[in-house]
Amino acid sequence: MKTKKVAIQGVKGSNHYLVAKDYFKQEESDIQEFLSFDALVESLKNEHSDCGIMALENSIAGSIIPNYALIDANNLMIVGEYYLQIHLHLMALSKQSLKDIKEVCSHPMALLQCKTFFKQYPNIKLVEDTDTAEVAKRIAENQLTGVAAIAPKIAAEMFGLNVLADDIQTIKNNATRFVILERKKKNKTEEAEIDKASLKFMLDHKRGSLAAVLNVLSDCKLNMTKIQSLPKIDTPWKYAFFVDVTFDAYTNYQKALSIIQIMAEDCKVLGEYKNARK
Repeated sequence: MKTKKVAIQGVKGSNHYLVAKDYFKQEESDIQEFLSFDALVESLKNEHSDCGIMALENSIAGSIIPNYALIDANNLMIVGEYYLQIHLHLMALSKQSLKDIKEVCSHPMALLQCKTFFKQYPNIKLVEDTDTAEVAKRIAENQLTGVAAIAPKIAAEMFGLNVLADDIQTIKNNATRFVILERKKKNKTEEAEIDKASLKFMLDHKRGSLAAVLNVLSDCKLNMTKIQSLPKIDTPWKYAFFVDVTFDAYTNYQKALSIIQIMAEDCKVLGEYKNARK
């Protein structure tokens, strides 16, 4: 069986790594590490990776808006999704305690999700970095004292760090939605298995244009689970809308899509796949 090359943002021990290990548990996976989403996308485009895993939204911090544009601009296909419960832990070298920590480095989204915890430690400097687990790895490799990382507990286990505080995320019921990306869909999913789709379309900035599309979704018995707008940079006051919809019948989705393709400009299917929240 050919090994699937799976590209993740971050290093082994990160949340993307946890998703890769669980989502592809039925297959052998060669997990490839990239410190930016741009580098991950380039690897997919250049066929160095078979598929990629990309965080798209968090239940606390909201959408990772640039990633919507990356998927669209590079004509990537969403072939699946995964919801991961987020558990963030503070970790440092063994023999270090909280009173020794002067600086905490982590991904901006992780820092945002842990703001309340650090209000009780005003002396600790919070520094944005590229990845959660990569900081943990760096602390271990360079034996950095006075510095801590925010990362999943598996990173502490992998790099031999001491967990100073467990589950420091502000809201304990905290989840991130990840999507599985490919250059193009290699295997056609049976229509009976498809109950979610991601769409992108453009609308003029005029009264009722979005409402008309939303009415189509409702009339065709589709449930909109997400809507995100992005301005079209080269055309002022024109917007692209990224919409996720779920449905019980694929025929209802097809009907809605055919109508929206007439009503809107540049209507594009970003993916048709199985809803991971059922």
